[in-house]
Amino acid sequence: MQGPLDPFGHSHITDTTCPGFRAFHRRRSTEILTLKILDIYYPEIASGQAIATSTSDPVHRRAPSVLFITRFLRETYMKDIVIIGGGFAGVWSAAGAVRAAREAGEAGEQVRVTLVNGGDDLVVRPRLYEDAPETMRVPLDRVLGPIGVRRVAATVTGIDTEAHTVRAIDRTGENLDLPYERLVLASGSQLVRPDFPGSQEVFDVDTLPAAARLDAHLRRLPERTSSPGQYTAVVVGAGFTGLEIATALVERLRTVSDTQSDPAEGVRVVLVDRADVVGPELGPGPRPQIDSVIDELKIERRLGRTVASVTTEGVTLSDGEVIPAATVVWTAGMAASPLTSQIPGERDRWGRLTVDEYLRVTGVDDVYAAGDTARGPADEGRSTVQSCQHALPMGKYAGHNVVAELLGSTLIPFTPDPYSNCLDLGPAGALTTAGWDRQVVATGPEAKTLKENINTLWIYPPVDDRELILAQAGRFSKG
Repeated sequence: MQGPLDPFGHSHITDTTCPGFRAFHRRRSTEILTLKILDIYYPEIASGQAIATSTSDPVHRRAPSVLFITRFLRETYMKDIVIIGGGFAGVWSAAGAVRAAREAGEAGEQVRVTLVNGGDDLVVRPRLYEDAPETMRVPLDRVLGPIGVRRVAATVTGIDTEAHTVRAIDRTGENLDLPYERLVLASGSQLVRPDFPGSQEVFDVDTLPAAARLDAHLRRLPERTSSPGQYTAVVVGAGFTGLEIATALVERLRTVSDTQSDPAEGVRVVLVDRADVVGPELGPGPRPQIDSVIDELKIERRLGRTVASVTTEGVTLSDGEVIPAATVVWTAGMAASPLTSQIPGERDRWGRLTVDEYLRVTGVDDVYAAGDTARGPADEGRSTVQSCQHALPMGKYAGHNVVAELLGSTLIPFTPDPYSNCLDLGPAGALTTAGWDRQVVATGPEAKTLKENINTLWIYPPVDDRELILAQAGRFSKG
Protein backbone atom coordinates (compact mmCIF):
# COMPACT_ATOMS: atom_id res chain seq x y z
CA MET A 1 0.00 0.00 0.00
CA GLN A 2 1.42 3.35 -1.04
CA GLY A 3 1.13 6.46 1.07
CA PRO A 4 2.59 9.96 1.59
CA LEU A 5 6.34 10.31 1.55
CA ASP A 6 8.04 9.49 4.83
CA PRO A 7 10.84 11.68 6.30
CA PHE A 8 13.30 9.71 4.18
CA GLY A 9 11.44 10.35 0.92
CA HIS A 10 9.86 6.87 0.65
CA SER A 11 6.14 6.28 0.37
CA HIS A 12 6.00 2.79 1.85
CA ILE A 13 6.44 4.10 5.40
CA THR A 14 2.65 4.32 5.93
CA ASP A 15 2.20 0.63 5.08
CA THR A 16 1.80 -1.12 8.45
CA THR A 17 3.03 -4.38 6.92
CA CYS A 18 6.32 -2.78 5.96
CA PRO A 19 9.35 -3.45 8.18
CA GLY A 20 10.21 0.25 7.97
CA PHE A 21 6.88 1.24 9.52
CA ARG A 22 7.26 -1.24 12.35
CA ALA A 23 10.82 -0.07 12.98
CA PHE A 24 9.77 3.59 13.19
CA HIS A 25 6.96 3.03 15.63
CA ARG A 26 8.53 0.86 18.30
CA ARG A 27 9.53 2.84 21.35
CA ARG A 28 12.90 1.25 21.77
CA SER A 29 16.40 2.64 22.02
CA THR A 30 17.71 4.83 19.22
CA GLU A 31 20.48 2.33 18.51
CA ILE A 32 18.11 -0.60 17.93
CA LEU A 33 15.86 1.50 15.71
CA THR A 34 18.82 2.71 13.71
CA LEU A 35 19.98 -0.85 13.08
CA LYS A 36 16.52 -1.77 11.81
CA ILE A 37 16.50 1.17 9.41
CA LEU A 38 20.00 0.28 8.27
CA ASP A 39 18.82 -3.24 7.54
CA ILE A 40 16.06 -1.79 5.32
CA TYR A 41 18.01 0.89 3.48
CA TYR A 42 21.65 -0.10 3.92
CA PRO A 43 21.90 -3.93 3.99
CA GLU A 44 25.51 -3.74 2.86
CA ILE A 45 26.45 -1.60 5.87
CA ALA A 46 24.25 -3.54 8.28
CA SER A 47 25.85 -6.82 7.21
CA GLY A 48 29.32 -5.33 7.27
CA GLN A 49 29.80 -5.96 3.53
CA ALA A 50 30.13 -2.35 2.44
CA ILE A 51 30.86 1.14 3.71
CA ALA A 52 29.46 4.17 1.91
CA THR A 53 32.27 6.61 1.19
CA SER A 54 30.68 9.26 -1.01
CA THR A 55 27.32 10.63 -2.05
CA SER A 56 27.79 9.05 -5.48
CA ASP A 57 27.93 5.60 -3.92
CA PRO A 58 24.76 3.55 -4.74
CA VAL A 59 24.31 3.00 -1.01
CA HIS A 60 24.07 6.74 -0.45
CA ARG A 61 21.66 7.29 -3.34
CA ARG A 62 19.26 4.74 -1.86
CA ALA A 63 18.29 6.86 1.18
CA PRO A 64 19.57 9.71 3.33
CA SER A 65 22.62 9.40 5.52
CA VAL A 66 22.96 7.21 8.59
CA LEU A 67 23.53 10.44 10.57
CA PHE A 68 20.19 11.79 9.35
CA ILE A 69 18.40 8.58 10.27
CA THR A 70 19.93 8.54 13.73
CA ARG A 71 19.06 12.18 14.27
CA PHE A 72 15.49 11.69 13.10
CA LEU A 73 14.96 8.71 15.35
CA ARG A 74 16.43 10.51 18.33
CA GLU A 75 14.17 13.51 17.75
CA THR A 76 11.10 11.31 17.23
CA TYR A 77 11.48 9.02 20.21
CA MET A 78 12.95 11.27 22.89
CA LYS A 79 11.00 11.88 26.08
CA ASP A 80 11.15 15.63 26.61
CA ILE A 81 11.52 17.22 30.02
CA VAL A 82 11.34 21.02 29.87
CA ILE A 83 12.53 23.12 32.80
CA ILE A 84 11.65 26.79 32.98
CA GLY A 85 14.13 28.91 34.93
CA GLY A 86 17.89 29.16 35.29
CA GLY A 87 18.13 29.82 39.01
CA PHE A 88 19.08 27.38 41.74
CA ALA A 89 15.89 25.30 41.48
CA GLY A 90 16.01 25.18 37.69
CA VAL A 91 19.67 24.28 37.38
CA TRP A 92 19.44 21.54 40.01
CA SER A 93 16.22 20.22 38.45
CA ALA A 94 18.15 19.81 35.20
CA ALA A 95 21.13 18.16 36.87
CA GLY A 96 18.87 15.92 38.95
CA ALA A 97 16.99 14.81 35.84
CA VAL A 98 20.20 13.99 33.96
CA ARG A 99 21.49 12.02 36.95
CA ALA A 100 18.26 10.05 37.26
CA ALA A 101 18.22 9.32 33.53
CA ARG A 102 21.78 8.05 33.64
CA GLU A 103 20.97 5.78 36.57
CA ALA A 104 18.04 4.35 34.60
CA GLY A 105 20.43 2.91 32.04
CA GLU A 106 19.14 2.21 28.52
CA ALA A 107 15.64 3.54 29.28
CA GLY A 108 17.17 6.85 30.38
CA GLU A 109 18.84 7.32 27.02
CA GLN A 110 15.47 8.42 25.62
CA VAL A 111 15.22 11.30 28.10
CA ARG A 112 16.10 14.76 26.81
CA VAL A 113 16.37 17.65 29.26
CA THR A 114 15.85 21.22 28.05
CA LEU A 115 16.23 24.31 30.21
CA VAL A 116 14.65 27.58 29.05
CA ASN A 117 15.94 30.84 30.53
CA GLY A 118 16.10 34.41 29.32
CA GLY A 119 19.65 35.00 30.56
CA ASP A 120 22.96 33.20 30.15
CA ASP A 121 23.86 33.01 33.83
CA LEU A 122 22.78 31.49 37.09
CA VAL A 123 22.53 34.64 39.19
CA VAL A 124 23.62 34.11 42.79
CA ARG A 125 20.71 36.15 44.01
CA PRO A 126 21.30 35.73 47.78
CA ARG A 127 24.49 37.78 47.35
CA LEU A 128 23.12 40.77 45.45
CA TYR A 129 23.13 42.93 48.58
CA GLU A 130 26.94 42.74 48.56
CA ASP A 131 29.54 44.90 46.87
CA ALA A 132 30.39 44.16 43.19
CA PRO A 133 27.14 42.34 42.37
CA GLU A 134 28.12 41.96 38.71
CA THR A 135 30.43 39.13 39.79
CA MET A 136 27.64 37.16 41.49
CA ARG A 137 26.87 34.82 38.61
CA VAL A 138 27.84 31.49 37.07
CA PRO A 139 27.62 30.90 33.30
CA LEU A 140 24.85 28.36 32.74
CA ASP A 141 26.81 26.65 29.98
CA ARG A 142 29.55 25.71 32.45
CA VAL A 143 26.99 23.72 34.45
CA LEU A 144 24.52 22.54 31.83
CA GLY A 145 26.95 21.95 28.98
CA PRO A 146 29.06 19.23 30.64
CA ILE A 147 25.95 17.22 31.60
CA GLY A 148 24.29 17.44 28.19
CA VAL A 149 21.35 19.70 28.99
CA ARG A 150 19.99 21.59 26.01
CA ARG A 151 19.74 25.30 26.87
CA VAL A 152 17.27 27.53 25.08
CA ALA A 153 17.92 31.26 25.53
CA ALA A 154 14.38 32.59 25.37
CA THR A 155 11.66 34.29 27.37
CA VAL A 156 8.67 32.10 28.18
CA THR A 157 5.40 33.78 27.23
CA GLY A 158 2.89 31.01 27.85
CA ILE A 159 2.29 27.46 29.06
CA ASP A 160 -0.44 25.25 27.63
CA THR A 161 -0.87 22.35 30.03
CA GLU A 162 -3.52 20.73 27.82
CA ALA A 163 -1.30 20.71 24.73
CA HIS A 164 1.84 20.08 26.82
CA THR A 165 3.60 23.00 25.16
CA VAL A 166 5.72 25.91 26.35
CA ARG A 167 5.64 29.05 24.21
CA ALA A 168 8.64 31.36 24.16
CA ILE A 169 10.34 34.12 22.19
CA ASP A 170 14.05 33.84 21.51
CA ARG A 171 16.52 36.70 21.16
CA THR A 172 15.92 37.06 17.44
CA GLY A 173 12.19 37.54 18.05
CA GLU A 174 11.29 34.09 16.76
CA ASN A 175 8.34 32.34 18.39
CA LEU A 176 9.15 28.91 19.79
CA ASP A 177 6.85 26.03 20.69
CA LEU A 178 8.56 23.56 23.02
CA PRO A 179 6.63 20.33 23.58
CA TYR A 180 7.06 18.44 26.83
CA GLU A 181 6.09 15.19 28.43
CA ARG A 182 6.99 16.56 31.85
CA LEU A 183 7.42 20.20 32.88
CA VAL A 184 9.24 21.70 35.85
CA LEU A 185 8.32 25.31 36.60
CA ALA A 186 11.26 26.86 38.45
CA SER A 187 11.02 30.47 37.29
CA GLY A 188 11.56 31.91 40.77
CA SER A 189 10.07 34.98 42.38
CA GLN A 190 10.22 38.72 41.97
CA LEU A 191 10.00 41.88 44.04
CA VAL A 192 6.62 43.53 44.31
CA ARG A 193 7.55 47.03 43.27
CA PRO A 194 5.81 50.11 44.73
CA ASP A 195 3.70 52.56 42.72
CA PHE A 196 3.80 55.70 44.88
CA PRO A 197 4.92 59.04 43.38
CA GLY A 198 8.61 58.89 42.52
CA SER A 199 8.84 55.09 42.76
CA GLN A 200 11.00 55.13 39.63
CA GLU A 201 13.77 56.66 41.77
CA VAL A 202 13.83 53.66 44.10
CA PHE A 203 16.63 51.06 43.95
CA ASP A 204 16.42 47.36 44.74
CA VAL A 205 18.62 44.25 44.84
CA ASP A 206 16.15 41.80 43.33
CA THR A 207 17.98 41.22 40.05
CA LEU A 208 21.58 41.52 38.93
CA PRO A 209 20.95 44.60 36.73
CA ALA A 210 19.09 46.29 39.60
CA ALA A 211 21.85 45.51 42.09
CA ALA A 212 24.51 46.71 39.64
CA ARG A 213 22.56 49.96 39.20
CA LEU A 214 22.58 50.51 42.97
CA ASP A 215 26.28 49.70 43.16
CA ALA A 216 27.13 52.19 40.40
CA HIS A 217 24.97 54.83 42.10
CA LEU A 218 26.80 54.39 45.41
CA ARG A 219 30.20 54.69 43.75
CA ARG A 220 29.17 57.96 42.09
CA LEU A 221 27.94 59.61 45.30
CA PRO A 222 31.25 61.45 45.95
CA GLU A 223 30.86 63.13 42.54
CA ARG A 224 27.61 64.79 43.57
CA THR A 225 27.45 68.33 44.85
CA SER A 226 27.52 68.20 48.65
CA SER A 227 23.99 68.33 49.96
CA PRO A 228 21.88 67.02 52.85
CA GLY A 229 21.32 63.27 52.51
CA GLN A 230 24.28 62.67 50.20
CA TYR A 231 25.36 59.64 52.23
CA THR A 232 21.94 58.77 53.66
CA ALA A 233 20.21 55.57 52.61
CA VAL A 234 16.61 54.73 53.45
CA VAL A 235 15.86 50.99 53.31
CA VAL A 236 12.17 50.14 53.09
CA GLY A 237 11.35 46.73 54.54
CA ALA A 238 12.97 45.41 57.72
CA GLY A 239 12.76 41.74 56.82
CA PHE A 240 15.62 39.37 55.96
CA THR A 241 16.73 41.17 52.79
CA GLY A 242 16.15 44.61 54.29
CA LEU A 243 18.33 43.83 57.29
CA GLU A 244 21.13 42.44 55.14
CA ILE A 245 21.22 45.40 52.76
CA ALA A 246 20.80 47.99 55.56
CA THR A 247 23.71 46.61 57.59
CA ALA A 248 25.84 46.21 54.45
CA LEU A 249 25.13 49.82 53.41
CA VAL A 250 26.67 51.12 56.63
CA GLU A 251 30.03 49.79 55.48
CA ARG A 252 29.55 50.45 51.77
CA LEU A 253 28.57 54.09 52.33
CA ARG A 254 31.52 54.61 54.69
CA THR A 255 33.85 53.27 52.02
CA VAL A 256 32.60 55.66 49.31
CA SER A 257 32.34 58.67 51.65
CA ASP A 258 35.95 58.19 52.73
CA THR A 259 37.03 58.98 49.17
CA GLN A 260 35.69 62.50 49.59
CA SER A 261 38.10 64.81 51.40
CA ASP A 262 35.50 66.76 53.35
CA PRO A 263 31.99 65.25 53.18
CA ALA A 264 29.26 67.60 54.34
CA GLU A 265 27.79 64.95 56.63
CA GLY A 266 28.38 61.43 57.87
CA VAL A 267 26.82 58.15 56.86
CA ARG A 268 23.20 57.60 57.84
CA VAL A 269 21.03 54.52 57.29
CA VAL A 270 17.30 54.55 58.10
CA LEU A 271 15.21 51.36 58.24
CA VAL A 272 11.48 51.77 57.50
CA ASP A 273 8.78 49.15 58.02
CA ARG A 274 5.03 49.24 58.46
CA ALA A 275 5.36 46.64 61.26
CA ASP A 276 6.08 47.72 64.82
CA VAL A 277 9.23 45.57 65.09
CA VAL A 278 12.23 44.78 62.91
CA GLY A 279 12.36 41.37 61.28
CA PRO A 280 8.68 40.61 61.88
CA GLU A 281 8.78 37.31 59.93
CA LEU A 282 11.89 36.22 61.84
CA GLY A 283 9.95 36.07 65.08
CA PRO A 284 11.01 37.03 68.60
CA GLY A 285 13.89 34.54 68.87
CA PRO A 286 16.70 36.56 67.23
CA ARG A 287 15.15 39.99 67.77
CA PRO A 288 17.23 41.05 70.82
CA GLN A 289 20.46 40.37 68.91
CA ILE A 290 19.17 42.13 65.79
CA ASP A 291 18.08 45.18 67.78
CA SER A 292 21.48 45.25 69.48
CA VAL A 293 23.30 45.25 66.13
CA ILE A 294 21.04 48.00 64.76
CA ASP A 295 21.92 50.12 67.76
CA GLU A 296 25.63 49.28 67.44
CA LEU A 297 25.68 50.33 63.79
CA LYS A 298 23.60 53.44 64.56
CA ILE A 299 20.89 52.47 62.09
CA GLU A 300 17.75 54.52 62.70
CA ARG A 301 14.29 52.93 62.85
CA ARG A 302 11.04 54.28 61.45
CA LEU A 303 8.52 51.59 62.39
CA GLY A 304 4.76 51.50 62.00
CA ARG A 305 4.89 53.60 58.85
CA THR A 306 5.76 53.40 55.18
CA VAL A 307 6.78 55.58 52.24
CA ALA A 308 4.38 58.12 50.74
CA SER A 309 6.64 59.50 48.00
CA VAL A 310 10.26 59.72 46.83
CA THR A 311 12.32 62.30 44.95
CA THR A 312 15.98 62.39 44.00
CA GLU A 313 16.52 64.47 47.13
CA GLY A 314 14.67 62.47 49.76
CA VAL A 315 11.74 60.46 51.13
CA THR A 316 8.41 61.50 52.57
CA LEU A 317 6.98 58.97 55.02
CA SER A 318 3.31 58.21 55.60
CA ASP A 319 3.31 60.32 58.79
CA GLY A 320 4.65 63.35 56.90
CA GLU A 321 8.30 63.13 58.00
CA VAL A 322 10.75 64.11 55.28
CA ILE A 323 14.17 62.41 55.26
CA PRO A 324 16.82 63.91 52.97
CA ALA A 325 18.36 60.92 51.19
CA ALA A 326 20.18 60.31 47.93
CA THR A 327 19.53 56.56 48.12
CA VAL A 328 16.27 54.68 48.69
CA VAL A 329 16.22 50.86 48.54
CA TRP A 330 12.97 48.91 48.39
CA THR A 331 12.88 45.34 49.78
CA ALA A 332 9.23 45.01 50.87
CA GLY A 333 7.18 42.23 49.33
CA MET A 334 7.88 39.21 47.14
CA ALA A 335 5.67 37.22 44.77
CA ALA A 336 6.13 34.06 42.75
CA SER A 337 6.87 34.31 39.04
CA PRO A 338 3.81 35.41 37.01
CA LEU A 339 4.16 32.17 35.02
CA THR A 340 2.47 30.35 37.90
CA SER A 341 -0.78 31.91 36.69
CA GLN A 342 -0.40 29.87 33.48
CA ILE A 343 -0.78 26.66 35.47
CA PRO A 344 -4.38 25.80 36.49
CA GLY A 345 -3.40 24.83 40.03
CA GLU A 346 -4.02 26.13 43.53
CA ARG A 347 -1.87 29.12 44.52
CA ASP A 348 -1.19 30.78 47.86
CA ARG A 349 -1.13 34.51 48.60
CA TRP A 350 2.40 34.80 47.19
CA GLY A 351 1.30 33.13 43.96
CA ARG A 352 3.12 29.87 44.71
CA LEU A 353 1.67 26.65 43.32
CA THR A 354 0.70 23.98 45.83
CA VAL A 355 2.73 20.81 45.28
CA ASP A 356 2.59 17.37 46.86
CA GLU A 357 5.43 15.55 48.61
CA TYR A 358 6.94 14.66 45.23
CA LEU A 359 6.71 18.30 44.04
CA ARG A 360 3.94 17.57 41.54
CA VAL A 361 1.55 20.48 41.10
CA THR A 362 -1.72 19.51 42.74
CA GLY A 363 -4.43 18.72 40.21
CA VAL A 364 -2.29 19.28 37.10
CA ASP A 365 -0.93 16.29 35.21
CA ASP A 366 2.75 16.15 34.25
CA VAL A 367 3.71 19.49 35.84
CA TYR A 368 6.13 19.92 38.74
CA ALA A 369 7.18 23.12 40.52
CA ALA A 370 10.30 23.84 42.54
CA GLY A 371 11.89 26.74 44.37
CA ASP A 372 10.08 30.04 44.83
CA THR A 373 7.22 29.02 42.51
CA ALA A 374 6.20 26.16 44.80
CA ARG A 375 4.59 25.80 48.20
CA GLY A 376 5.76 22.39 49.32
CA PRO A 377 5.84 20.43 52.56
CA ALA A 378 8.80 21.17 54.84
CA ASP A 379 9.89 19.77 58.20
CA GLU A 380 7.78 20.00 61.37
CA GLY A 381 4.59 20.22 59.30
CA ARG A 382 5.54 23.61 57.88
CA SER A 383 5.64 24.79 54.27
CA THR A 384 8.73 25.72 52.30
CA VAL A 385 9.89 29.34 52.19
CA GLN A 386 11.17 31.40 49.29
CA SER A 387 14.90 30.95 49.84
CA CYS A 388 17.80 29.08 48.27
CA GLN A 389 17.81 26.86 51.39
CA HIS A 390 14.74 25.14 49.96
CA ALA A 391 15.21 25.94 46.26
CA LEU A 392 18.40 23.86 45.90
CA PRO A 393 17.05 20.59 47.30
CA MET A 394 13.63 21.09 45.70
CA GLY A 395 15.36 21.25 42.33
CA LYS A 396 17.25 18.01 42.95
CA TYR A 397 14.12 16.17 44.06
CA ALA A 398 12.00 17.55 41.21
CA GLY A 399 14.62 16.56 38.65
CA HIS A 400 14.80 13.02 40.00
CA ASN A 401 11.03 12.65 40.24
CA VAL A 402 10.13 13.85 36.73
CA VAL A 403 12.42 11.18 35.29
CA ALA A 404 11.24 8.54 37.74
CA GLU A 405 7.60 9.17 36.86
CA LEU A 406 8.36 9.28 33.15
CA LEU A 407 10.22 5.95 33.22
CA GLY A 408 8.01 4.22 35.77
CA SER A 409 10.55 4.02 38.59
CA THR A 410 10.38 5.09 42.24
CA LEU A 411 9.70 8.72 43.19
CA ILE A 412 11.41 10.19 46.26
CA PRO A 413 9.40 12.35 48.69
CA PHE A 414 10.86 15.79 49.33
CA THR A 415 12.62 15.69 52.69
CA PRO A 416 14.45 18.96 53.40
CA ASP A 417 17.03 19.48 56.10
CA PRO A 418 15.79 21.01 59.36
CA TYR A 419 15.03 24.68 58.89
CA SER A 420 17.73 27.22 59.78
CA ASN A 421 18.74 30.80 59.01
CA CYS A 422 21.99 32.66 58.60
CA LEU A 423 21.57 36.43 58.55
CA ASP A 424 24.43 38.68 57.44
CA LEU A 425 24.74 41.76 59.67
CA GLY A 426 27.48 43.59 57.80
CA PRO A 427 30.39 44.90 59.89
CA ALA A 428 28.67 43.55 63.04
CA GLY A 429 29.11 39.93 61.90
CA ALA A 430 26.16 37.60 61.37
CA LEU A 431 23.56 35.59 63.21
CA THR A 432 22.51 31.95 62.78
CA THR A 433 19.33 30.33 64.04
CA ALA A 434 17.92 26.81 64.16
CA GLY A 435 14.33 25.61 63.93
CA TRP A 436 11.13 27.38 62.99
CA ASP A 437 11.18 29.24 66.31
CA ARG A 438 14.59 30.58 65.20
CA GLN A 439 16.57 30.04 68.34
CA VAL A 440 19.95 31.77 68.09
CA VAL A 441 22.85 29.35 67.65
CA ALA A 442 25.77 31.66 66.91
CA THR A 443 26.54 35.36 66.50
CA GLY A 444 29.48 37.59 65.65
CA PRO A 445 32.62 36.33 63.88
CA GLU A 446 31.66 32.65 64.22
CA ALA A 447 28.37 33.19 62.42
CA LYS A 448 30.08 35.50 59.91
CA THR A 449 32.48 32.74 58.87
CA LEU A 450 29.54 30.40 58.33
CA LYS A 451 27.73 33.02 56.25
CA GLU A 452 30.82 33.61 54.11
CA ASN A 453 31.14 29.87 53.48
CA ILE A 454 27.49 29.66 52.47
CA ASN A 455 27.72 32.68 50.17
CA THR A 456 31.06 31.97 48.53
CA LEU A 457 31.26 28.17 48.49
CA TRP A 458 28.28 26.05 49.40
CA ILE A 459 25.54 27.53 47.24
CA TYR A 460 27.67 27.50 44.08
CA PRO A 461 27.34 24.54 41.71
CA PRO A 462 30.46 22.76 40.42
CA VAL A 463 31.41 23.82 36.89
CA ASP A 464 33.08 22.18 33.88
CA ASP A 465 33.04 18.70 35.43
CA ARG A 466 30.24 16.28 34.57
CA GLU A 467 30.93 13.84 37.37
CA LEU A 468 31.17 16.47 40.08
CA ILE A 469 27.96 18.15 38.94
CA LEU A 470 25.99 14.90 38.84
CA ALA A 471 27.43 13.75 42.16
CA GLN A 472 26.27 17.00 43.74
CA ALA A 473 22.83 16.49 42.16
CA GLY A 474 22.59 13.25 44.10
CA ARG A 475 23.23 14.87 47.47
CA PHE A 476 19.71 15.58 48.58
CA SER A 477 20.64 16.83 52.05
CA LYS A 478 23.57 18.40 53.88
CA GLY A 479 23.87 15.35 56.12
